Amino acid sequence: MTKNNANNERIKRKYLVYLKKAKGQDEATIDAVAKAINRFESYNKFKDFKAFHFEQAIGFKVHLASQKHHKTGEPLSLATMNGTVRHLKAFIEWLSQEPVYKSRIKFSDAEYFNLSEKEVRVAKAKRRKSVATLEQIKHVLRVMPNSTAIEKRDRALIAFTLLTGTRDGAMASLKLKHIDFKDDTVYQDAREVNTKFSKTFTTWFFPVGDEVREIVFEWVQYLKCEHLLGNDDPLFPKTKMSQGRDHNFEASGLTNEHWSSAAAIRKIFKNAFLLAGLPNFNPHSFRNTLTSLGAKMCQTVEEFKAWSQNLGHAGVLTTLFSYGNVQEGRQADIFKQFKEPRVEVPATNAADFAKEVAKQMILQQAG
Repeated sequence: MTKNNANNERIKRKYLVYLKKAKGQDEATIDAVAKAINRFESYNKFKDFKAFHFEQAIGFKVHLASQKHHKTGEPLSLATMNGTVRHLKAFIEWLSQEPVYKSRIKFSDAEYFNLSEKEVRVAKAKRRKSVATLEQIKHVLRVMPNSTAIEKRDRALIAFTLLTGTRDGAMASLKLKHIDFKDDTVYQDAREVNTKFSKTFTTWFFPVGDEVREIVFEWVQYLKCEHLLGNDDPLFPKTKMSQGRDHNFEASGLTNEHWSSAAAIRKIFKNAFLLAGLPNFNPHSFRNTLTSLGAKMCQTVEEFKAWSQNLGHAGVLTTLFSYGNVQEGRQADIFKQFKEPRVEVPATNAADFAKEVAKQMILQQAG
């Protein structure tokens, strides 16, 4: 059976280069686009894109709805389907403007990849996020073993995530020189650290407790004094594997190399919460925990703006919309408080807050 089409491969490569070089898309997005196009080609038996007809888009949507997830065996979610057809729609729109193809494909034909309005609403609906509390995370840190180098690293990883809210991809690429205990900061330098959107910024330690900071401090001292690592070595070295007595590979310490991805970090989090008898909270969920903490601690717009920037967000609304959902328990407490006599908020504070929210909305819409 044909597995590819030479003409298709050439134009796909041109499109993916366009996304990377002209549109500035990251590798993860480009991989998702390539996967969506390949899925459509497979369905279409690798026919030349010049033979594209809108009925192929209609048929592909029916086909996609019947597919199962390769791991769970469950039907594909509407979110997955919506992401796939959205990538294909953009590709066909671009293709309809290209020489040779534009005489054969109408720009409007791409519209047939759209899901129904109802399906799109369901696909984009936000699911309730389970957020770990500060107490739960500190419990995990208390029960984690701390004897071997690997155990010390794993414990420090979780403490560092709570202390800084750093994304797992960035943690995998951080170096010792990026953390500064004199100012209690982490410098996320995009030239060396895998930050989101290649953004460079400084993170100050969040006020989550001296015991959390101490775990990270002791870890850094351990690396420098016991393992003799230097400034350019990884803050969280990957595991060293060697052959055991039974000739099987097993963990035997630490290397002086960075992890190539964040997969191992997410596995460490999963095992740590399992050991503590708690639901699995991945590294990214800690950012929700910190946002909830910020909502309680920040008393002015300026303070919450600073808290937002500390998470690497350019605008306050990013923090509010992406991470700032009020948990149901807290929502219930707030509405109980509404029944009590309330102290009127000074008009100047309310006006300042409204002004800042309006400003942030304008900036994000412009962006």
